[in-house]
Parts: sequence; structure tokens; C-alpha cells
Amino acid sequence: MTKKKVTLVLQDGTTFQGESFGYEKPVAGEVVFNTAMMGYPESLTDPSYAGQLLTLTFPLVGNYGVPPFTFAADGLPVFMESDRIYAKAIIVSDYSAEYSHWNAVESLSQWLKREQVPGVTGIDTRQLTKVLREHGVMMGHLVFEGDDTQVPDEDYGAINWVERVSCKDVIHYNEGAGRKVVLVDCGVKANIIRCLVNRGVEVVRVPWNYDYTGLDFDGLFLANGPGDPDKCVDAVDILKKQMSISRKPICGICMGNQLLAKAGGATVYKLKYGHRSHNQPVREVGTNRCYVTSQNHGYAVDAASLGSDWRELFVNMNDGSNEGIRHQTNPWFSSQFHPEACSGPVDTEFMFDRFIEAL
Repeated sequence: MTKKKVTLVLQDGTTFQGESFGYEKPVAGEVVFNTAMMGYPESLTDPSYAGQLLTLTFPLVGNYGVPPFTFAADGLPVFMESDRIYAKAIIVSDYSAEYSHWNAVESLSQWLKREQVPGVTGIDTRQLTKVLREHGVMMGHLVFEGDDTQVPDEDYGAINWVERVSCKDVIHYNEGAGRKVVLVDCGVKANIIRCLVNRGVEVVRVPWNYDYTGLDFDGLFLANGPGDPDKCVDAVDILKKQMSISRKPICGICMGNQLLAKAGGATVYKLKYGHRSHNQPVREVGTNRCYVTSQNHGYAVDAASLGSDWRELFVNMNDGSNEGIRHQTNPWFSSQFHPEACSGPVDTEFMFDRFIEAL
């Protein structure tokens, strides 16, 4: 069967030719790259990739297929990170149509077609990555041979992606377990909830702009999410209110790190091409302890803008950017990386233990 030709057109006019192996529809979005060697089921279902065309730099993709999309009794997906694919498309160098894995039930191609998400293979992803590293992430769109549909370019930075992916209602997990944690859903990965539930706490998952300050709880957890944290004004205002009335423990991950920093008076900025990989080295400030971390973010906290009550907790050893903050006196801290990984290394899962110990 002849594969349909696909052209990736970047906003600077650069084009890359490939072939379709997913659903065939033109899409537009922010083109980003991830250097991880595995984990495409987890990455595709990570809500932080909403609005993005995900390029994988590891050349061989699809060889271990896709696990079943099953859900546990508590409603969390067993093998995925959310209820569906959130990335707008996936771009790879060499798609493996044949797959082999004990837990696979379908091919990546079948999954993409079922969820109506384009997949492109045959792209020179090394050259594409070089372009993105030199220019920075940029908008792009996929054009399918024989399809003249005009897809309008989105301004990725102008959209409140958190609002689009956050839950709409309050959801409870592990009810009656004892200590209660309010989790602000900015696009939370399922493994963050699993890591909390596995530590014996009740989790109350609330929408990103939900005013939880009047609830009875023991700790606050700020989840990951897509897009520009400056769009999350409501979430920051509610967090400021909580910090003004209580010293209850607060922990944040990824977007949560940025929201906590903003509530503390700091500013954020967009990284040139972001951190999306399983091998980002970070150092815990004040120590020689270094960790290999899983990351997925395009924005960072400006450490120089932190107030006198705040300190950096982690720094990135590649570019020196902020990887976490902590308050000097209150039990408020966060990480820019993903201690729950999934996929990736779990060297820093102790961040959940620190949070639980602070409750």
C-alpha cells in the first residue's frame, strides 16, 4: 500500500518531506522535539503536549507497539498518562510497522488512526532538530498530498492551554484515606496522582481555576500542564490567597513550579527550545547531589526575580536554568522536572516523600 506524502512546513518556510502512517488530516501547531529513547505512549497522552507537533529524535519508533487503553477502578488509566492523545501529531524518522512486546495490543499506526492523530515518518529528524535548536521552537503545519485544506496557523503562546486540558469537575481518589491533598489540575499526568495515592493520601483533583481556599485539606499539590503560565492568572491569584492565609505544605511539578514562583512574585520566560527528554541533569542547590531527570516544558522561572524569601532548590546543569524553588521558612517547594517520570528515570521520586512528610 502506497503511503500518502506529507510535507512539514515551518513558519520560516523550511520544509521536510515524509510519509503518513497515522490519521490523514492537515494540522497546525508548535513544533517541538523530545530526545528520549522510548515512552511514546506516555508522551502522546501527556496533556503538556497539547497544541504541539511532537518530534522524536530517537530514529526507531513503534517497535514495541501500544499497550491496552484500560482503566483502574479509581478511573486512572493503567498504562497511559491521560484519557487520550493530546499531541496534535507525531513526527519520526523511521516508523516500525512491525511491533513486538508482551503488553502490546495494537500498532502505533492503528492507535493514531483510531484517535485521528497524524503520524509522519521518513522525516530527517536530526536536521529538523538542528533547525529548531538554532531558530528555537516554531509553528508549523502538516500538508497532505492531494488535500488542499487550509489549516490556520495558531499562535501557541496566545492560547490558555491549561484551561483546555484541565478537568471541569472535582474528582476524588482514595476517599477516606486520611490526610487529604488538593491537586490543582493544570493538565496532570496520571502518574502524579498514582504517586500520591500510593503514599496513602486522599486526592481531591480540582480544575485549574477552582477556589480551594475554603476546603478542608492537609496539603496542596500543583500539577504539570501545557502552555504559557502567564495565561493562568486565576490559578496564581487563588494560590496567592492560599499562601496568605495558611502555611500548609505546597508542592509543584513543572507548570506547578512556575505557578508557585509567580505567586511568590517571580517571573517566567520562554526557553529557546525547551527541555523534553529523559536525560536532563539537575543539581540540588547547596549540595553535590545530581540527578538525571525526565522533563517536558517550554518555559522556565527567572531565578534572578525570586524574592528574598525564596531560594532555588534545583538548577539545570546543561544551561543553568531553574529546576525548582523552595520557601525559606514555609513548607513550599517545587520541581521543574517530573519526579514521577513515566516515562523516564524515577531517581527523584523522593520529592513526593518530602511532600508527604511535610503534611
